[in-house]
Amino acid sequence: QVQLVESGGGLVQPGGSLRLSCAASGFTLEDYAMVWFRQAPGRAREGLSCISRRGDTVNTNPRFTISRDYAANAVYLQMNNLKLEDSAAYYCATALRSRCGSTWSRETYEYDYRGQGTQVTVSS
Repeated sequence: QVQLVESGGGLVQPGGSLRLSCAASGFTLEDYAMVWFRQAPGRAREGLSCISRRGDTVNTNPRFTISRDYAANAVYLQMNNLKLEDSAAYYCATALRSRCGSTWSRETYEYDYRGQGTQVTVSS
């Protein structure tokens, strides 16, 4: 059974940093491109970072960086200089493709699996 479990969210002050984790089970994460996206109430889903099977990364936000740990079968999202508008639920997901492609960050992009999300709240 494929499962993605995010962790690492919480309350952080503006300007702070967080590192989110996504642990995978039931499949080998390194075989597929993995994505982080976020969703805030009343706002469109926003693709943040993608890492391909080969390890190429692409980010829509320069303050965020995606990485992967083969041994842990996990992906991470390092978020720096957090702002109030970064408050949202953050998810990892995969469309079971090897490459990110050109449409991974679109709101309508369909994923085969996603986690339950981890909440990030940026507040002073």
